[in-house]
Amino acid sequence: MARMHTRRRGTSGSDKPVADEPPEWSDVDAEDIEARVVELAEQGHDPSQIGLKLRDGGVKGTPVPDVKLATGKKVTTILEENDAAPELPEDLRNLMERAIRLREHMEENAQDKQNKRALQNTESKIRRLVNYYRGDELDEDFTYSYDVAVELLE
Repeated sequence: MARMHTRRRGTSGSDKPVADEPPEWSDVDAEDIEARVVELAEQGHDPSQIGLKLRDGGVKGTPVPDVKLATGKKVTTILEENDAAPELPEDLRNLMERAIRLREHMEENAQDKQNKRALQNTESKIRRLVNYYRGDELDEDFTYSYDVAVELLE
């Protein structure tokens, strides 16, 4: 979705190394990892931030390079099992926050054409994601609007 509204080609990036099991130096118990994931979620961290904190800080001083390799479950799956999952998917939440910031900017700077276009593109991405998540993560009758986004993010 990164290049949806441009004509440029995508940029190549690095791939994760192919691995079937966690490295020997990271011998943390799966239950400890799950407990730390739930603890970080209760502190208000998003799933991507939880992964970064486990990679950098680890559990009991030992870094966890990949939660899925160490536990066999993704971070979001662990959160769902422990009833700590966020009410909105992280990507949708981030796009809504961006749309709110752009809309507030547009109220002060009505002649800013570049940000007007950015707001249109962002709201288009939000509508596409709402269609993707509708029924599973969102209600069947959920529709995006600025007022709904402000209400959800408060």
